[in-house]
Amino acid sequence: MDFMDETCGLDVSLKVIGGKWKPLILYHVQDGPTRFSQVRQRIGGISEKVLIQQLRELVAMNVLIRRDHQRVPPMVDYALTPFGRTLVKALLPLCEWGTQNRTHVIETLAKPREPGPN
Repeated sequence: MDFMDETCGLDVSLKVIGGKWKPLILYHVQDGPTRFSQVRQRIGGISEKVLIQQLRELVAMNVLIRRDHQRVPPMVDYALTPFGRTLVKALLPLCEWGTQNRTHVIETLAKPREPGPN
């Protein structure tokens, strides 16, 4: 892993949470152990395959703990590690920013784009 700019840790943060779904996954498991099916329900538009991949990556980075309850039918849940809780704490201001600026962003995206210089 090449960490070029030591004054800003965004490269490190994005290495852990990079991608479309990981921040949403973390948001939805922050209140305690959450079953796979609950995470999938809460995050609209994510495929099962992608969710499995993203969860595995978060487990591998020690952000989440995966607990298999060894029962039939299978029951697996995910919870934040202490390290993961620090990451969620850092993401919450970004969540608040998005909530406060949702209307502005939607309106900006809905405007027709002016052609730029060719």
